Order: sequence, then C-alpha cells, then structure tokens
Amino acid sequence: MSSPKRLRLDEIGYWSEVKLDIIRRYASAYSTILSAQTSPPFHHVYIDAFAGAGQHVLKDSGATVEGSPLIAVTTQPPFKEYHFIDLNEVKVDNLKTLLAGYPNVTIYHGDCNRVLLDKVFPQVQFSDYRRGLCLLDPYGLHLNWEVIRMAGESKTLDVFLNFPIADMNRNVFWRNPDGVDVRDVARMDAFWGGQSWRSVAYTKVPTLFGDEDEKTDNEYIAAAFRERLMKKAGFANVPEPIPMRNRTGAIVYYLFFASPRPVAQKIVSEIFDTYRNCGGK
Repeated sequence: MSSPKRLRLDEIGYWSEVKLDIIRRYASAYSTILSAQTSPPFHHVYIDAFAGAGQHVLKDSGATVEGSPLIAVTTQPPFKEYHFIDLNEVKVDNLKTLLAGYPNVTIYHGDCNRVLLDKVFPQVQFSDYRRGLCLLDPYGLHLNWEVIRMAGESKTLDVFLNFPIADMNRNVFWRNPDGVDVRDVARMDAFWGGQSWRSVAYTKVPTLFGDEDEKTDNEYIAAAFRERLMKKAGFANVPEPIPMRNRTGAIVYYLFFASPRPVAQKIVSEIFDTYRNCGGK
C-alpha cells in the first residue's frame, strides 16, 4: 500500500510577497467599490484558478504566511462568494481545512482550464449584475488562451495574470527553435492562443551564413502580449505589467492586470507604481 502524499507548502521570496500585497490592496479596493453599488446592486465574486494550499513558506525565514485564498476570504467588505481551484489534491484538502469556517466558498479539485469555462465563468454574467475578480497565477505555461479570451469577452471580470516568461525562455525560446520539444511548443501555443508568438519572439538577423533567428527581449514579448490582451481578448484597460524578479534580479514573470473598467486600471497602475522600481531583493 502506498503511503499518503504529504503536503509541501510552496516557498516564496520577496517578489511573491509583493504580488500578494498587490492582490490584498486591490481586492480591498474592488470589494469596497462593488459593495457600495446599490442601483443596481452587484453580486461580486472572487476567483482563484491556481489556489494552492492557501499558505506559503517564506524562503528567508521559514515562516508560514497566508496565500491569496486566505487574503480573499478575510478581505473587508467581504465578497459575496469565492471560487478556488487547484489540480493538486493534497493542496485542495489543506485548503478545505483552512476555509471550513468561511461561508460561500466553493473549492474545486481539477484543471482550471475546464473548471473555469464549464462551471465558474458561466456564473458571472453581465446581465445578472454579477462581477468578479479573477487571479490567474499559473506555475508556468499551464493556462489556455481560451480562458483569458472568455474572461475578456465577458466584460464582467478584472484579472490578474501571471505571464511566465522564465518558463518560456527556458523551454521554448531557444536559439535553435527547431530543437524545442513539441510538447513545450504545444504548451506555448495553448497559452498564447496560436502560433503568432513565433513572429514576436524571434527576429531575422543577417549573418555570413544567411538569416538566423535571434530572440527578442523580454520587454518586447510582454508588450506584444499586452496588445493581445486588448485587441484579441477584448480587455479595454491593460496597464503596463510589473516585472517580478528572482534574487539575482532576473525577471521570472510579468504580472499583468486587465479590466473592462478605466477606474480599475487607474487603481492598479498606482499600486504597481509603488513596487515597480523596488529592484531585486
């Protein structure tokens, strides 16, 4: 008989703490604004597609800190309901234990790409005066463009999105594109929503032996994705993303925000600017 799987909390560093603080600050502002709406009243929900165990461990101190689900359920004024999703059964079980005393919480064990499209997003309809704040924070290229597109087209969702540039650089954007594993190419296609990323990630450079592919820089790729969020997914307001770094200052991912509302962009831009020039930690 195999032994039961043990829970291992994710270790996080400085920039992950920054991300959690950004979520905390915006969730409070968002819930305050939506709770104050009375004509008509709005039913606002919180959605976390990669919710995890609900807790993290700080790399520097080893202390246990609350993750985004605990931040969400303790936000004041409260959201009307909460939806948390994760593929890891052990983490889901821990999350259920942590949130057992909180009302209006639904926890799903499964692939968020299906759960969001089939079960959660259909509950947040514009015509029903429902609105939502959605956190799409994958560990890598584990999110499908269809989820992003539906969120944008709904006109009901504000979204924080992890753009995992480190996973892309490590597994997809190679000097020799032909050598990339077809499975990683498929993951990239699914995240981007097609193969147009190829013309963004590479430029032709003339050499003595003919034109060769050269990777464009991270900022150019992130800017192209920002344009894609606006023109292809239909988000009207997408501020410049904030780069999240590791200990050496290298960019691990970009944190995007996208919304149908200009006031949301204004609030998040001010929050982003608080941290944008902090430097690596």
